[in-house]
Amino acid sequence: MAATRDIPRLQKAYQQEVIPKVLKEFGLKNPHQAPKVAKIIVSTGVGKRLENQKLKPEHRDAVIDTYRKITGQNPIMIKAKKAVSNFKVREGSPSAFMVTLRSDRMWSFLDRLINLAIPRIKDFRGVNDKSFDGGGSWAMGLTEQAVWPEINMANVHFLHGMHVNVVFENSDPKMSRFVLAELGMPFVRPEPSKQKA
Repeated sequence: MAATRDIPRLQKAYQQEVIPKVLKEFGLKNPHQAPKVAKIIVSTGVGKRLENQKLKPEHRDAVIDTYRKITGQNPIMIKAKKAVSNFKVREGSPSAFMVTLRSDRMWSFLDRLINLAIPRIKDFRGVNDKSFDGGGSWAMGLTEQAVWPEINMANVHFLHGMHVNVVFENSDPKMSRFVLAELGMPFVRPEPSKQKA
C-alpha cells in the first residue's frame, strides 16, 4: 500500500479555507477559476561582487549555503547575456543565483517566509501590497539572510539579500493580494484617513 504524503500546512489552508473565500469574494463559481500559486522564484544578484569578472569562492559558497538551508535546493548560477560597459559586466560573467520552488517545497518556503522570516525583519511595519504585476504575481526583497532562523549568523562572513517572486496563475493583483492576506501575509495596513477638523 502506497504511503500517503503529508500535505504542507499552508497548502491545506489554501485548499480548504482560502479557495472557498476567494470564490465567494470574487463571485467565482468553479474552484478551477481561483488563483493558483504556481511557483516561487528566489534570486540573489552577485554582479557587484565580481573581481576581474570572477566571483570570489567565499561569496559563491555563502549564497549556495543559504539557498540550500532555506529552500532545500541547490541554486543555479545565471550568467550575463549581454555586456554592460557602465556596470563593467562582460557577457558570460556570473550575475545571479536562482532557485525555482514548486509543490511541497514551495508551500513550505512560503509558510516559513510568512511566519518565521518576515516577523524577524528589523523595524517591520508590513510588506508592500503594491508590488504586483498585471498577472497577479507578487515580489518582495529581503536585505539580508539573517531573517531566516536556519542561518547561524555567527558562521556567516558575507551578507547578501534576496528577491522573492511569488508567481500566480489565473489571477490579477486584487485576487492575489486577497489570497496572500488570507494565508497570513502581513501587508502594510492602510493609514486611517485624517478627518478634517
